[in-house]
Amino acid sequence: MTGSCSRGTGTGGWGSGGSRDACAPGLYTHGDPRAAGLCGRGAGETVRHEHTTEPPVSDDRRREVGESDEVVEDELAESFDATVSEGAERLQRPWRIVLITGFFGGLEVGLGVAAYLAVLHQTGDHLLAGVAFSIGLIALLLAHSELFTENFLMPIAALVAREGTVGQLARLWGGTLVANLAGGWVFMWLLTTAFPQWNDTLAEAALHYVEAPFGLQSIVLAVLGGSTITLMTRMQQGTDSEPAKIVATVIGGFLLAGLQLFHSILDSLLIFGAIQSGADITYLQWLGWFGYTLLFNVLGGMLLVTALRLLRTKELFQQRRSN
Repeated sequence: MTGSCSRGTGTGGWGSGGSRDACAPGLYTHGDPRAAGLCGRGAGETVRHEHTTEPPVSDDRRREVGESDEVVEDELAESFDATVSEGAERLQRPWRIVLITGFFGGLEVGLGVAAYLAVLHQTGDHLLAGVAFSIGLIALLLAHSELFTENFLMPIAALVAREGTVGQLARLWGGTLVANLAGGWVFMWLLTTAFPQWNDTLAEAALHYVEAPFGLQSIVLAVLGGSTITLMTRMQQGTDSEPAKIVATVIGGFLLAGLQLFHSILDSLLIFGAIQSGADITYLQWLGWFGYTLLFNVLGGMLLVTALRLLRTKELFQQRRSN
């Protein structure tokens, strides 16, 4: 009688290489010590031992199922740790660092505005100009500066993990916002002085925002503006690859500027430039637009991205707080 069975070595069947040691196939009699108990056959019966081995788990499969004891995927757990750690670092910054980093952020996003206006002036195509604007966001990424609207995810995650305080969040938000606007105003004065031929393009771009009536469409455009920049930040935190981060940045810049979403910092720079170049726009008009845009940028980033992310990693927050 023949049958099929498999067995490992006496030490549990695993060799030093991480796979089961092979047994030579063949015909064994139950009386042979090598065949004792094979396939449950009785004494004297002959069985054929056909040993098969299972391959070790591949690296791709192990990454898929995860190696840690976390309740979520390893990649998500790693991204969570990076997000909370970066958010805690931002919350701990003193006023001096907050203001300097925010001022540089205003200058660097101004580079994107310059590229946006240059392409828009030459082509009249907002989508191409949106791709060009991403230069400013790439500069922000590589120079480690910040926009106010980039602080809707990481600092909130750190706050929920009890690695910061509400007062620290208020300092970060308030200081970054004011410094972004100040840096952007300075850059736009330089830009309008250097390129007066862009004045008409600048005025037209600014009027698109300040003349927009307050209503559902404007609210949704501001909500999408806040959620887009927050999602861009989330994508950047989800990878260690610099090229991948740059791709995420280009996507964010294209959507934000190319689709003319309402963004409290980016569009304020356009309005500042238009005022400085003599367009029929006042700072009071800017303030009226800026107030509701800022509010719905915050709501868009917090509700559509940050809140869902916090819910997705709820167990990790609980573990981090308990530790």
